[in-house]
Amino acid sequence: MRVSVRMLALGCAAVMPMVLASACGSESDPAPDPGTSNSVTYSDAACPSPNVPAFPQLDLGPEFTCGTLTVPEDRSRPDGRQIGLAVARLPAASPTPRPDPLVYLTGGPGGPALASAAQLADLGLNRDRDVLFLAQRGTMHADPYLSCPEIDEFQTTQTGLSPLDPATAPLDVEATQTCRNRLAGGGSDLGAYDTAENAADVADLRVALGLDEWNVYGVSYGSDLALSVLRDHPDGVRSVVLDSVVPTQSNIIGEFWPNAAEGYRALLDACAAQPGCAGAYPGLADEFTATVNRLAAAPLTVDLPGGRVVIDGYTLANLVIQMSLAAGTFAGLPALIHAMAGGDGVPAATALAGTITPPSLIGYGLSYGVFCGEDTAFTDREQVRADAKAALPQFPDTVLSLVPQAARIFDDCDVWDVPAADSRVHDTTTSDVPTLLLAGSLDAVTPPSRARAAAETLSRSDVLVFPGLGHDVLQSSQCAPAVTVGFLESPGGDYDTSCLDQVRVPTFTTP
Repeated sequence: MRVSVRMLALGCAAVMPMVLASACGSESDPAPDPGTSNSVTYSDAACPSPNVPAFPQLDLGPEFTCGTLTVPEDRSRPDGRQIGLAVARLPAASPTPRPDPLVYLTGGPGGPALASAAQLADLGLNRDRDVLFLAQRGTMHADPYLSCPEIDEFQTTQTGLSPLDPATAPLDVEATQTCRNRLAGGGSDLGAYDTAENAADVADLRVALGLDEWNVYGVSYGSDLALSVLRDHPDGVRSVVLDSVVPTQSNIIGEFWPNAAEGYRALLDACAAQPGCAGAYPGLADEFTATVNRLAAAPLTVDLPGGRVVIDGYTLANLVIQMSLAAGTFAGLPALIHAMAGGDGVPAATALAGTITPPSLIGYGLSYGVFCGEDTAFTDREQVRADAKAALPQFPDTVLSLVPQAARIFDDCDVWDVPAADSRVHDTTTSDVPTLLLAGSLDAVTPPSRARAAAETLSRSDVLVFPGLGHDVLQSSQCAPAVTVGFLESPGGDYDTSCLDQVRVPTFTTP
């Protein structure tokens, strides 16, 4: 089995080709915007072994070297607690490597960056330069690792529950509260796990390694982080690659349903554009909407060999979003929707069972720190519901009362209780640093409109939309790594994008 571990730019459900999370918090006086710190050290260290327990295919090969970046937990208190962040280095394949490496920022927030290192070693990004992987604060191979087995356990059981059932809500919130109490009791300052501190960690890594210049790649939440680095710590940034983009000015919690609406429309239009799909599933858009409404009123229970799966209206709507996170899932998606409309829930239940994230992969401390302090703190339930209804007016209010991938994020944030971030975290990033933005045409989480929005204030930027791909373009296409390597070699614009002409929407499965 090939395990692809990535993180979506936010969320509470997870797909194994993409690890997701969710989060929240309460308001207090804004914290000062942290800058880089002098109390930072870097030291060599052994690479973690195993890299990801139970997944030997993700072990780091002998070509990797590793180290530890030590930084203040809270840069407003530089003499306070120190935390350690693992760093892995994949050396350049070239005998004469470029002096400016690429640093890879994974998504989530809370994703395991070093888990991606083994996968990306096969993509050729290190053709001419080293590639660095930073375990972001609170994530796997950071010290502390702010994981939540309580939430992992709830995620495992919730496929047998209806998210719309009021009895599910206290189970969700109890898991979040229990984890929060345990982590805070262990001495972690949960309010220090946010994008501002995270971006300062990234900037400090460049300085600690003695690099004059480097290139920054960020996927999903990592694109938000990369844009924050570009905005707040631009020194030494030679070029930037943004994949599945979350603009810094976004409030992703409020955008999840509108982004989903864009992704739904792209999928349904792509089916309608193929004669075979259009002929097999006429009126698929109306079927989808009607089925979401029907299941919201009367959930369907499906018995699989692995256990019971409950599908309600929210579950189906969210499943279609989740499937845009995993490469290779689009071809059968119209057939899945059509089967569900006809009362056959086995394809959907089987797909849903495959979206459970293996335990101990997510750094929920960073997930909730970002979602709560930076997103729910700057909006409210009513506004999110209003924007959702405007985007999807035919969806039932009960479904839209929950947030995609992070169903009860406002309730979770109420109990996570971290301060609101400084509002500058949502300032637009304006830059003339060469930037390549990658988007999948069928991404229902960070659709192409998000890349275009970010590019408006990036004066030397190119937006490339890959037909038929979803989230995390780099790991979903042979073309994307080739284009990225070419861009890194010639970020001024003289790089080859011709392979994009060969990328096609998949042929959808029909009877």
